[in-house]
Amino acid sequence: MRENIQSAIQQAIDGAPERGFVESVEMAFTIRDVDLKIPTNRIQEEIRLPSGRGKPIRIAMFAGGEMATKARAAGIDVIDPSTIEDLGGNRQKARKTAGQYDFFLSEIPHMGTVGRHLGAVLGPRGKMPRPVPPTLEPGNIATGLKDTAIVRSRDRVTFHTAVGSREQGIDDLTSNAVAVWERVTGKLERGAGNIRSCYVKTSMGPSVKVEVIG
Repeated sequence: MRENIQSAIQQAIDGAPERGFVESVEMAFTIRDVDLKIPTNRIQEEIRLPSGRGKPIRIAMFAGGEMATKARAAGIDVIDPSTIEDLGGNRQKARKTAGQYDFFLSEIPHMGTVGRHLGAVLGPRGKMPRPVPPTLEPGNIATGLKDTAIVRSRDRVTFHTAVGSREQGIDDLTSNAVAVWERVTGKLERGAGNIRSCYVKTSMGPSVKVEVIG
């Protein structure tokens, strides 16, 4: 499969014109013969990409006091917990905030407030914050997330994730995509036999089909 994935990525990059920004390289799956109405059949994976994501990510944290200071020192944007309710009451602003960041963190005492007021916006996007205990450094968690891809099918047979950026070399992108492929197929009862199709593309480029070996 590695050769097939690498070939598709190369075609996707060759077939997409250069843009004025760094495009992500994305991998999309459509699965078959899997009952996604059963929650345990759904794909919900965090995958450490061996070659990293290839471009910076943005992380925000709901925090105050000393934890907010630590977060800022680690390059994490801080959202004042006292603003959570107001943010949740402005759906447009909440959506904009959700779109600005790749990941959210939160001090544990604020998790319930975030869930009540922002769960409807963050939940469907797979961006509910990760709780940070007082004994952990938020910067350490952020460092791990910089190389992490999230793959979520929810109840849909088609889902996708970024496997890197166009600035990375073909070997790095292939290693990342293979890691995602292996994790996804490893969660399916029939492995690649449950994959109806797989495509790769740059953010705004054409999709290229990966030849799937069942």
